[in-house]
Amino acid sequence: MSSGKILVSDEQGNYLLKFSGDVRVTLCGSLNRHMETIFGSEHVKQVVVDMLEAECVDSTTLGLMAKLGLYCRKEYGINVQVFCQNPSILRTLDCMGFDEIFDIFQEVPEIDAELHEIGIVNTEIDEIRQQVLEAHKLLMALNPDNSKEFTDLIRALESGQ
Repeated sequence: MSSGKILVSDEQGNYLLKFSGDVRVTLCGSLNRHMETIFGSEHVKQVVVDMLEAECVDSTTLGLMAKLGLYCRKEYGINVQVFCQNPSILRTLDCMGFDEIFDIFQEVPEIDAELHEIGIVNTEIDEIRQQVLEAHKLLMALNPDNSKEFTDLIRALESGQ
């Protein structure tokens, strides 16, 4: 499995996040920071998450994606578009209820955007813990069936272990 990276493009209210390789918690500080940029924008027309080159995404990344999807729906009235062909990731998205907040496509889109790699953010351990906690709480809120998967982790994070 190749190490993960996130490429982004921001063009006139059209935001693209491209996940490649194994996208894990180590990239979540950077992802969260970039999402704050999107959230701070007044004119968001479209948000696309390209997962066509993603090999794996962990639950923290999925939780941040849920945060992005819920925010875009509430604040901008749009659904995030997700492009993915990986059967394992598609199953995970389906099981966790992402089809409720995302428009998920398996075909390859025609996107012409200039991408750049997201800047690495050195995040303090307490901030990482808080991001992981928030991400997993969002996954539980998205689909009650997720609670059995994450209850013990949430308890451990809340107790500071």
